[in-house]
Parts: sequence; C-alpha cells; structure tokens
Amino acid sequence: MVAALAVTGCGSASRTDSPSGDAQQNQRKLVVWDWKSGEPAAADYIDKAKADFAERHPDVAVEFVAQPFDQYYTLLGTAIQASKGPDVMLFNGGGQIRDRVDALLPLDPYVAEDRSRLAGWEAFTKDGKVYAAPVTLQGHPIYYNKTLYEKAGLDPADPPRTWNEFVSGCAAIKKATGAACFALGNKEGIGIQFFLSGLGSGVLTPQEYDDWIAGKRDWTSPRVRRIFELWKEAGDKGLNSKGANSTAMFNDIFRVFETGEAAHIIGLMSDIAHWRDFEEFLPPDKIGVMQAPVVTDGATPSLPYDGGIGYAVAKWTKAPELAADLVRSLTSTDALTTFYVKAGAIASDTTIDVGQAGPAVATITSEIKAGKPALHVALSSKTLDVMGRLSQQLLSGSTTVDEALEQLAASDRTG
Repeated sequence: MVAALAVTGCGSASRTDSPSGDAQQNQRKLVVWDWKSGEPAAADYIDKAKADFAERHPDVAVEFVAQPFDQYYTLLGTAIQASKGPDVMLFNGGGQIRDRVDALLPLDPYVAEDRSRLAGWEAFTKDGKVYAAPVTLQGHPIYYNKTLYEKAGLDPADPPRTWNEFVSGCAAIKKATGAACFALGNKEGIGIQFFLSGLGSGVLTPQEYDDWIAGKRDWTSPRVRRIFELWKEAGDKGLNSKGANSTAMFNDIFRVFETGEAAHIIGLMSDIAHWRDFEEFLPPDKIGVMQAPVVTDGATPSLPYDGGIGYAVAKWTKAPELAADLVRSLTSTDALTTFYVKAGAIASDTTIDVGQAGPAVATITSEIKAGKPALHVALSSKTLDVMGRLSQQLLSGSTTVDEALEQLAASDRTG
C-alpha cells in the first residue's frame, strides 16, 4: 500500500497548491487507478481513450496504475484516508462507490453532454449527484449450455420458465451427462450476490423488487426468505458444482461451465465471465441466455443490470477539469466501441451497434429496456460483506436462514 501511494505521489509532484486555472495548466500528469488497464483485453480500449485525451491535452501525461482487484478497495481506502492518491479511479457501481462519495468530485457539471448517450448512471449516483461516468452496463443473466440440454432431450430453444421445470430439467441433465445444475463459486462470498440478483426477479413481486431497490427492504418478507431458502436448498440438494465454498468465482468457476461440468451459470454480461469468454470453449450458437425461472406467483422475471464500472475523480485532485475530461475520454464512443469489439463489453454507450455479436448478446440487449437494477447493488458494501460470510455458513450448515436474515437486516439498517 505504501508503494502504491508512492507511485501516485510521483504522479503529483508537478502540481501547484491551488486548484485554479493556472494550476491545471501546470498539471503535467494525471494518475489513474483501476484493475482493468492491466488486462490484455482492455489494452486497445485504454490506448484509444488516451489518444482521445492527448488530442486535446498533448502536454499532459496519463499514467494508469493497474491494481489487483482483490486488494483494490483496501488500497483505495488507504489513499482516501490520506486524501492523497490517484486523480481518477475506477469503481464498481452501487455500494462500493456510494460508500466513498465523500472522497469524490461530483461530475454533473462535466458530463451533462453525455447523459443521453450513456446509460447506467443510477449505479454511480447518490443523493441526486453523479460521481462516476459509466463505462459498461453490467448484469447477471443466466447462461445455459445448449449442448447439454440436447443430450438430455430438452429443447434448448425453450428453457424452463418455472422453478419446478428448472429443477426437473437439471435432474434430466444430471442423469444424461453427469453435469451439475449450477456452476457456483463462493470462496470470496460473491456467489450469493449473483444468485440474489440473477434469480430474485423470479421470486419477488415487481412492487417488492422496486421497494428493495428504493431502500424499503423487508427482510422478514416470505419472498425474501424464499431466495435464501433456495440458496441453501440448492446446496443441500446437490444442484451446485462440487466445492462451491472452496472455488473462486473469478475465474475458476467459469471454467466449470465452459467445459460442460455444469449446465447453468449466473454470469456477467460485460467484459469478463460472459458470452465472449465462454466462446473460447462453446460455439456462440450453443450459449443460451434464459430469464429467471418463476418461483412464486406474481413474480415477473427481468434482466438485472446496472452501470457496471465507471471512472470517478478524486476530490483532492489539483486539476478537476483535466481529470473530468479524461473520464470523458474513457467514456467516448470510439473508446467504448473498441472495448466492445475487443473485450465483448456491453458498453454504456447506447449508440453502439451490437447486432452482429451473436444470439446470446441479442437476447441480453433485447431485455435491457425492460430490465431493472440488480438487487445486490442496492446494498452497502458492509452488508454485502456480511452476506458473503453468511452465504458460506448457509452452504456449510453452520447457520440457519432465519439467523442469516436477522443479521442481514441489522447490517442493512446501519448501512
């Protein structure tokens, strides 16, 4: 952490003490922290964004510092406590950024022209102010392996619509192929987030769903309880792949799905753990996307999605206008088109044509208009941590659903 801060200290060496126009002209370097710029699939996107920024600011260098994702928010927390670090930083939408807005610069004056072009702003908004510009749309579709469906005598063009049909189909697949129903990795406690958001719209009524997103969460609701009962039942009844609590979500569990060891996975729709990654092993026409099976009467399945990742500006930057302009370059149409083409990202830019991407993307994008925010994104990062720990205990049998819901309700009230 000290080393990481030292890097950003070097990046800030030429700044003056005043955030005036003169100070911004004297700024010769902007430092960006993220976990994407070090990934090969994102390299062309970063290069395109840097080139766009350089056209307007040829005398300003931009340094990207790629941090390991599993340490990212810890490192960022240290920088925030010191009020010293990168000028621009990447965030997941939802609780991770909302819990840290005191350290961020509201971007509303800088991104007004981008509001109609980009989607996903809500995930980076708190109290009516925008704190990051969305790069991707991120959701949690349920992918399924059409080849396994065919081997089990199921119609891959007509995936199950109810939970009972789903479980019955999984039994047929298990008997015919030996494949598990769900590929599940919960070593980090992240699997429960995907499960909650991926299946929740098939359990809650539309009103309960909207109330949850709005912060009016009733943890004593029978339907909320049913989601966590399903989580435990899936483990108890052997629907999950083996060793869920000892298998990492990123990226071990996705190989289980890709290699045909499980018929379904609640994955992502953008730039990792998604349709493009699966094409390494599965032909595009064998990757299906289905809606959440209906578990309770009155539920209306929908695609759970939000703004996925977005770049924000640190409040301590000495060059807010330059930093905000770099964020605009990182969300420019050319840069985001490159991210879509090279990495398969479902970009936030609604003007990008994805018509040639294949059947899985066609299904996902067709459901975006009627989609709703993901359930887990509405929770604070503290409550997500509590839920991750409890999800592991539910799978191991060391706690009960009622005990877990009581702790989650308490955490949510304070969060």
